[in-house]
Amino acid sequence: METRASYVTVGAFVMICMLGLIVAMLWLTGAQYREEYIYFRTFFNGPVTGLGRGTIVRYNGIDVGNVTQLEFDPADPRRVIATLQTTPTLRLRADSIASIESQGLTGASYVEIAGGAPDSPLLTAQPGQEYPVIPSKPSTLQQLAQTGPELVSRFNVVGERMSDLLNDDNRKALAAVLSNLRNTTNVIDQHEKDIDAMLANLRAVSANLNKTLANTDKALGSADTALTSANKAIGTLDRAFTSADATVKKVGQLSDDADKIIAGQSAAQFTQLMAQTRALVASLTRLTNDLEREPTKLIYGDTRQGYSPR
Repeated sequence: METRASYVTVGAFVMICMLGLIVAMLWLTGAQYREEYIYFRTFFNGPVTGLGRGTIVRYNGIDVGNVTQLEFDPADPRRVIATLQTTPTLRLRADSIASIESQGLTGASYVEIAGGAPDSPLLTAQPGQEYPVIPSKPSTLQQLAQTGPELVSRFNVVGERMSDLLNDDNRKALAAVLSNLRNTTNVIDQHEKDIDAMLANLRAVSANLNKTLANTDKALGSADTALTSANKAIGTLDRAFTSADATVKKVGQLSDDADKIIAGQSAAQFTQLMAQTRALVASLTRLTNDLEREPTKLIYGDTRQGYSPR
């Protein structure tokens, strides 16, 4: 009976542990399913090599979710529809851009979302859209892959043209040019002293020419000064001649007036005027002499008193 009781106890303990484990798993599973996400969609043109379910989605380099579904666009089979599951706190702007990036040249691919401007409106689902649609652009590697064939074609054209340029005839001509250039260089080396002497002579001639030009400039300056002085002298002579002409004209006019006065009837009056003028000059002379002898006489009068008999 004791052995059978211990078996019952162990079995009950095991059943309780299994029940607890099942409850814990159900609780964890329920907590996981209770966590909310938000979803976006984006359209990629061309192949999406490297993407799959569970591929990381990053916003400005930070992990914010993953890819949950990839499918072809029914309207355009060249496009791929990617459904993105992100954290509920992510707020994308209407001008956000999604692209496929890679961690290095050989690293894993991921979806990169570049943030929009702060003043842009929030990205929301438009009528007829199940989820908001993020505009996309080709990544740098995709652009390089798209332009790779064209670049290779251009390199091929350049290679063909280089081959045509460096054919046998052109190589011979280029070798001849290099040979002539080598010969010319040797000739220059042989006449190095002569070239140095010629350059020295050129420097001397240039120095003499500079001196000659300086002397010529001085001579031209002196000539300009002389011409200026001559012009001034000519101007002075012109003014002197003008003054002389005016003086001659005035003298002639005075002579004509004197002839008219002398020849006219006023000769007697003129004679009388000359006599009165002489008398006036004599009076002024006497007055001047008196003032020179006695300057105070003009102010105080004659203060001398003569002898008056009593």
